[in-house]
Amino acid sequence: MGRREHSIKPITINKCFIETVIIDSHYEENHSDYMNDDLIIELVKVLNGRIEVPEEKEDGFSYFATLIEHDEKQYSLIWLLEDHTIYIGVINAYRDNRSI
Repeated sequence: MGRREHSIKPITINKCFIETVIIDSHYEENHSDYMNDDLIIELVKVLNGRIEVPEEKEDGFSYFATLIEHDEKQYSLIWLLEDHTIYIGVINAYRDNRSI
């Protein structure tokens, strides 16, 4: 498994300025038939301007699990923010049928 880094037009999440998305390849194990890096970047952009509450904080990282609607489909985005950095890390992403 690897990680890929993508530059994006700057967005703000939790009042943090973000200009890089680092995507873990974990999603490819079970979700590659419909998920790809481009879709994940679109899901990240939906977070622009939002304040999200972390599920957990550990060693300078805040971990999140967020339901996002995009193109009339719902996805779960598992992501993190590291203290004092300008990137969002995406751990996993997949379609999710739960209610928002």
